[in-house]
Amino acid sequence: MEKYSFLDDYSEGCHPNILKALTKTNLDQELAYGYDSSSIQAKELIHRKLDNPSAKIYFVSGGTQANLIVSAASLRPHEAIISAEIGHILAHEAGAHEAVGHKIISMKTDSGKLDVSTIQSALDGHTHIPHMVKPKMVYLSNATEIGTIYTKNELEEIHAFCKEKELLLFVDGARLGSALSAKKNDLTLADLSRLTDVFYIGGTKNGALLGEAIVVNNEQINRDFEIHIKQRGALLSKGRVLGVQFLELFKDDLFYNLARKANRLAEKISNALVQKGYKLLDETVTNQVFPILPNTLIRILEENFSFHIWEKKDEAHSVIRLVTSWTTDEAQVDRLIEAF
Repeated sequence: MEKYSFLDDYSEGCHPNILKALTKTNLDQELAYGYDSSSIQAKELIHRKLDNPSAKIYFVSGGTQANLIVSAASLRPHEAIISAEIGHILAHEAGAHEAVGHKIISMKTDSGKLDVSTIQSALDGHTHIPHMVKPKMVYLSNATEIGTIYTKNELEEIHAFCKEKELLLFVDGARLGSALSAKKNDLTLADLSRLTDVFYIGGTKNGALLGEAIVVNNEQINRDFEIHIKQRGALLSKGRVLGVQFLELFKDDLFYNLARKANRLAEKISNALVQKGYKLLDETVTNQVFPILPNTLIRILEENFSFHIWEKKDEAHSVIRLVTSWTTDEAQVDRLIEAF
């Protein structure tokens, strides 16, 4: 039997509704660069959920692209970004931000989440101006790289602190669908629009072929934002490809329904692991599970399943990452549980 993949949540294509919509509109003539009817309708749907008429929405193709465009539009050359040490921009973007002159300040965290005290520590460590970079942006991921999520209270505290310290707050939402659909979540898109300067809604990891929706809530960042998109090679002439997808995702709450399925299957794996006596790196609330397993068991599992080995725990144990998606086969989840 071929290996079944729990490597990520983008190994498959897109939800059938999106494929149908792309096919149906394929021969329609539309305006280019995101001014097509589907993009306009998609933005209107998202705007209703934001409850923020002044917010601006821009579609781009991928997460690293979104992150880089946001930093380029938000920061002066000497300004830096504060990130958790496992932040995607720090660990998995090939130095994209550093390559264009923006240092990322790495901070150790509990559960992958920044808090006010950690951000203050980053500020305290960068006071020797003009000999050091100036911290200007706080970067959060929701969900984080280890699947944890921010509560409304946590985000409100960070937002208030950032306002006091004149810092910009940016939330990477590559897995925002899973975060907002988690059972313990109490945040909404409207909350995010109110409590951040900029964030984005990830489509690539939640049913789309590709695409992220950047939501800019700060007028200063929004100034000339389209120019930054063009300069970074992200302004698609066939912007309709992104618009059609987000229109389908936000019709009839498909975006949330897909994320709920991924979360449910991850929870099923997590519960089974705990019942069998295995420990987890952190509680599973979204679509990523991080069990701590004997290396001997990992080698057996690798015969039939694909997954990432996240980190070495000790000489005999490692942490692996199991990721579920909107299209994960539940029969394969049961097969994995049986393998444990």
